[in-house]
Amino acid sequence: MNIVVIYVKLFKRKPEKIYKWEPMQEDMELGDQNFPLVLVQIPMYNEREVFQLSIGAACRLIWPLDRLIVQVLDDSTDPSIMEMVSMECKQWASKGINIKCERRDNRNGYKAGALKQGMRHSYVKQCNYIAIFDADFQPEPDYLQRAVPFLIHNPELALVQARWKFVNANKCLMTRMQEMSLNYHFLAEQESGSTRHAFFGFNGTAGVWRMAAMEEAGGWKDRTTVEDMDLAVRVGLHGWKFVFVNDLEVKSELPSQFKAFRFQQHRWSCGPANLFRKMTMEIIRNKRVTIWKKLYVIYSFFFVRKIVVHFFTFFFYCFILPTSVFFSEVNIPTWSTIYVPLVITLFNAIATPRSFYLVIFWVLFENVMAMHRTKGTFIGLLEGGRVNEWVVTEKLGDALETKLLQVKKPRNGVLERINSKEMMAVAFIISGVGFVGT
Repeated sequence: MNIVVIYVKLFKRKPEKIYKWEPMQEDMELGDQNFPLVLVQIPMYNEREVFQLSIGAACRLIWPLDRLIVQVLDDSTDPSIMEMVSMECKQWASKGINIKCERRDNRNGYKAGALKQGMRHSYVKQCNYIAIFDADFQPEPDYLQRAVPFLIHNPELALVQARWKFVNANKCLMTRMQEMSLNYHFLAEQESGSTRHAFFGFNGTAGVWRMAAMEEAGGWKDRTTVEDMDLAVRVGLHGWKFVFVNDLEVKSELPSQFKAFRFQQHRWSCGPANLFRKMTMEIIRNKRVTIWKKLYVIYSFFFVRKIVVHFFTFFFYCFILPTSVFFSEVNIPTWSTIYVPLVITLFNAIATPRSFYLVIFWVLFENVMAMHRTKGTFIGLLEGGRVNEWVVTEKLGDALETKLLQVKKPRNGVLERINSKEMMAVAFIISGVGFVGT
């Protein structure tokens, strides 16, 4: 993956060079009718802190008003929040926005169930493309203008995925660690998958789908907690292609409380493992794609990145390696304990240069989370009791709101970017490592 990314950067293989892309222009005769009808879906559940931000960002998208439908899928159970969401939708409707607030009387299937129910409305059948944004995501006004042309001019494309931009990354040390991991995910996994196989996992938000591709693959399914990945794999097995646009960014919020992050990571590790269990034979029997793509999906996409990586990180670095310290008979090669981990760590750190000095923290953080992810993976593979557990990631919204209300002066100095507490903690860890080495 890293080699592919280096190739993309060196030869400037941007999506606009690989696929046809032309800006949308109003037709003199047809007017706005040459613009496709786009549906923007915003699923939410008791999102008191962020519902205004996501709805407002969607309604500010630059697109002909008669060719845009904003659909708020509100599964909220709090009457006060439901009332506030309804009022917000009415406010935007009074400004000429075609906005619908849809509710259902249950939460069956969670997010997948809400999206599936939302697709059943008659006005949705008229739409050509569907953009999806979680409640804490804020697309820039030109998002559709940059994403939709890929789908219009390239009939083989089913999905355009944007990159996440984290507005509260500086909130605490944990959000800095998440930023490092997710930046690498987009830079390496999504970029390489898009370049090599025109396939990658849909991130569940900040993407635009072709309606025809979704319908051909059977639409949303709620059999796992990763309905986004489920849909992407099924669409990919029908021969459709995906494109990841790295410089198309959508603002979002990272979990800043450990409890919320832990529940999120359980879902992100348990869900893919459970989907792997359920789809392996379906992938093998598929006759629409080449054997090489099937091998890539089964081995690289699922087995290595969703299963093995969690087991290996936990059992090797958190169990076998520490045990070897107490038993001199256990001899582990230096390349496996130092050189390979060092290279992997450096590649991850390069994705977020400003956090390079926190790389030791990142290693410790990932090793701690490895145990939790391994547990989630086991539950997914064995379909344990928490396999379909869905806890909505809590959003605080304060960092997002601050970004909208004020523009901070950019900080250029290295020392200005480093929190003093972080510097002290890093120095403490480095001194501790040096002491152990001595």
